Amino acid sequence: MKPRFAVADALTALRFPLAVLFPVVRSPMWQLAIIAAAAASDVGDGWLARRHGSSRAGAVLDPIADKFFMVVAFVTIARRGLLAWYEVLGVLLRDILAVLGFLATWLLRRPVAVPARAGGKAVTIAQLLTLVAAIADWTYTRHLAWATAAIAVYALWDYGRTAAGTRGGARRKDGAQAVP
Repeated sequence: MKPRFAVADALTALRFPLAVLFPVVRSPMWQLAIIAAAAASDVGDGWLARRHGSSRAGAVLDPIADKFFMVVAFVTIARRGLLAWYEVLGVLLRDILAVLGFLATWLLRRPVAVPARAGGKAVTIAQLLTLVAAIADWTYTRHLAWATAAIAVYALWDYGRTAAGTRGGARRKDGAQAVP
């Protein structure tokens, strides 16, 4: 049985004050430093969890901290006119639908645990790069935002496929239903 709390949880919790600080800071250099600290805490808490063990709290806290930071950062970026609202929606599509999916499965009392997937990690990296590009006022920020949205669509498809496979039993590599 997993412990209630682990060392990695303290690093995960760091993203909450960073998210609160992000809209208050006006200096692009400080905002980039906050993004770097949030990204480092995300990588670090995963490394600590694998090395020293994860916890029940961390399993819930980590995705909430990730989504909270991203939403606050992208709303801040949108309010400053660096991205349009629909671009922010596209960049946060995976996060929005993940929250809605979690709520739906929780309300239906049919939770499905889907481990982290490469597509989800790619979305997180693309989101961080989009934040950096927007703050740095890169010419191709909007292109990167749309690419992030496309990666999010792929990640959603991949997570949905994986969740359906765990719901309906294991599937073989050729897509056929495996018999237990």
